[in-house]
Amino acid sequence: MAAGALATVGYGVSRALGDPVIERVPIRLPRLDPRMSGLRIAVVSDIHLGPLSGRGHTERIVRMINGLQADAVTIVGDLVDGTVAELGRLATPLRSLESRYGAYFVTGNHEYYTAAGPQEWIEELRSLGVRPLRNERVEIRHAGAVLDLAGVNDLNGVPSGDGPDFGKALGGRDANRPVVLMAHQPVQVTQAAAHGVDLQLSGHTHGGQMAPFNLLVPLQQPVVAGLASVPRTGGGDTQVYVTRGAGFWGPPVRVGAPPEITLVELRT
Repeated sequence: MAAGALATVGYGVSRALGDPVIERVPIRLPRLDPRMSGLRIAVVSDIHLGPLSGRGHTERIVRMINGLQADAVTIVGDLVDGTVAELGRLATPLRSLESRYGAYFVTGNHEYYTAAGPQEWIEELRSLGVRPLRNERVEIRHAGAVLDLAGVNDLNGVPSGDGPDFGKALGGRDANRPVVLMAHQPVQVTQAAAHGVDLQLSGHTHGGQMAPFNLLVPLQQPVVAGLASVPRTGGGDTQVYVTRGAGFWGPPVRVGAPPEITLVELRT
């Protein structure tokens, strides 16, 4: 039994510290303009830069994302587990991210756990060419069509007055065109559906990462990993894709939930 446990842990460490799996996920959006069919969005979350990951972890993730030739890159929270002074050099490779329409970021809960709070990382990412979406949206124009890409802050920003504001991020938009929302926690999909979101991109769960965490995640989140949907206000569904994340939190062990970088391909 002890040998089996050690073998499982050894395997889990090799998965946690090894290359993320590339998941290619086609997602149909009924409101998507046919001219936008095939638009590719790279999704990465829960990188958790820290002393155990090292700069090579970031370099590998950037290299793998660039190899996907995505139209846009989305970093869906929990990038760091420390301050800019401690970990800034580990984030520097993000400057080399390549995509047609840019790289974007929203806060996760761990950005609010750092000693200096999320704002210093917001500014650091801007300096690296990654645009934070702070309860706001941008227009992605492709082949003559337009899609809204929005982002909301994480729920852990609520006590400091920096929480999600769906009205600010999504209010006043053209409801006839689709919107993709970056929101760190899957549980935020309930509000996303109430605001007519077509697709939410989330992380946070690590896909369970390992036992017993895999048993606890479903008690807090409606989706642990992969694609699901909830009824949308006004008809139709809001889809949510939950990536398993590209890093780890706590012990560097992943069993049954390998690290992931996702390439979402939008289709009509």
